Amino acid sequence: MPCATHSCDRPLAAIYVRAAAGRPQRGWLIAEGRAIPVALGRGGIRADKREGDGGTPKGTFRPVRLWWRLDRHPRPRTVLPARPIAPTDAWCEDPADRRYNRPIRLTSGASGDRLTREDHLYDFIVEIDHNTRPRIARRGSAVFLHLARDNFGPTAGCVAMTRPEMLRLLRRIGPRTKIVIG
Repeated sequence: MPCATHSCDRPLAAIYVRAAAGRPQRGWLIAEGRAIPVALGRGGIRADKREGDGGTPKGTFRPVRLWWRLDRHPRPRTVLPARPIAPTDAWCEDPADRRYNRPIRLTSGASGDRLTREDHLYDFIVEIDHNTRPRIARRGSAVFLHLARDNFGPTAGCVAMTRPEMLRLLRRIGPRTKIVIG
């Protein structure tokens, strides 16, 4: 995401995510006139996002914080609040739980979307404010920007990109950057 020297010192106002023509599980993230390939949810972009539908939610969101694997990577350059991922960090995806769509700490044997994965998909996670105010049961949880599979296979509802593009994006977004999906 090249920029004029005078604009690199402030975060982008907005980034846009669009589905690729004829390929709803693939798309483009557009920032400063540059398009990068992304993987989208297996259900494509959906205005009526529901828990478990595999859809990437349509709407305008903001980044909340960066979570990253300190055991695998140094802290990336970003103005987002950042938190290293601990082995007990997870995300509550149970609509009946009062902690639904929030980060949780797991004890041995507990369920939830563990943020420490064997693969590298969650080495960098940008938490976005989808379904947070208000949180509505079954409207979707754990929607992130994260790393893509090698084959750019579909996500469970997130937006995924390569590691170099993620690191480039992290340098350019901030808490006020709009993430416009759809």
